[in-house]
Amino acid sequence: MSSKEKPTLGGTRIKTRKRNIAAPLDPASFSDAIVQIYVDNGGDLELVAKSIESSDLNFSRYGDTFFEVVFVGGRTQPGTIKPEEEGDRHPYSVLDCAAQREAILPSVLYIQKTLRRRPFLIKNLENVMRKFLQSLEFFEENERKKLAIFTALAFSQKLSGLPPETVFQPLLKDNLVAKGIVLSFITEFFKGYLKENSLDDLIGLLKKGKMEDNLLDFFPSAKRSSEALSEHFTKEGLTSLVEYNDKKMFEVKLKEIKSTLTTMINDEAEISEVIETVKQQVKYAKFPDIEVIRMLWDVLMEAVQWSGKNQQQNSNSALRQVKAWAELLNAFCTSGRLELELIYKVQTQCYEDAKLMKLFPEIIRTLYDQDALAEDTILLWFRKGSNPKGRQSFVKALEPFVKWLEEAEEEE
Repeated sequence: MSSKEKPTLGGTRIKTRKRNIAAPLDPASFSDAIVQIYVDNGGDLELVAKSIESSDLNFSRYGDTFFEVVFVGGRTQPGTIKPEEEGDRHPYSVLDCAAQREAILPSVLYIQKTLRRRPFLIKNLENVMRKFLQSLEFFEENERKKLAIFTALAFSQKLSGLPPETVFQPLLKDNLVAKGIVLSFITEFFKGYLKENSLDDLIGLLKKGKMEDNLLDFFPSAKRSSEALSEHFTKEGLTSLVEYNDKKMFEVKLKEIKSTLTTMINDEAEISEVIETVKQQVKYAKFPDIEVIRMLWDVLMEAVQWSGKNQQQNSNSALRQVKAWAELLNAFCTSGRLELELIYKVQTQCYEDAKLMKLFPEIIRTLYDQDALAEDTILLWFRKGSNPKGRQSFVKALEPFVKWLEEAEEEE
């Protein structure tokens, strides 16, 4: 018998890919399941956390819904903070707590524990907080206070990965600011945060949120002034924040005046024009007279054309600058107290700047010759000056000039 080959099928086998058919979204069932966990455990957040940890619910899909249940007790309607008409709710939410730190802190710690187990949920927390903060006008005043306390505690407890801009930027909606809602919220936030943290911690938080220089942005436009800010935060017991803002405003205005003065000096403007300009800006900025003296000296020395390592040229340049602008200093040294402050300023810079170390007596002599310093002031500094920086060596260097002054006084 002859063997015959068995017939075979030709061609290539084509593999068909199974389609990934997504299950339809069902946030309502997820919400009801979370609510049931709260109810079954009587709102005990320790037990709720354990039940959630052992559950197989799809948190990656319904993260926003989870935090809605945490904050308001149930699911909200899409795009709003209104509760869904259908669906279960529980009475243990953040907004159901008393408006007190002790009542809200357990919810913050509960969320912290949940985020440690499921760190991907931080984005959902951001989403829900942003939605609520942009909709503050739809909450009752007491509910807004609870949200402010929660937010302060969230940052105090360093809630995993929550960025400050998530909180501060959504608040800057014009309609919320205009109604004073934002100011009320941020005031409660500041008060809550500063109970456990320092002012430096708060400023660091504001910097991360890009708001450290913009506190007035939280105020309605009609109240957007330093005076209104001081009055409001002082009334609320936040004097440290007032002092910080005053310091920031001072630095801004100081920078502006320095810039104007530097430009005029470099352009060799008339001294009378410079004096008038500085007087106007100082009056507007409400600068303390002592700060004016310090600022003038700083700007004059910064404008000197220093020549590297050539000490003689540096000395000549500094003395020329002092002589050329002594009239400007004289215009603002209107009392012995301010003249003494000028000497202290010269003393400090000569002590800290090697280029000027040996120039102290010559600078004082030049200022005396140009009527910017009176004899009595120089003698007072020599005998009783309180600034210790380099005092011993500077007193010794000034002895010949002081001796000359005393002899001249005796002759008169």
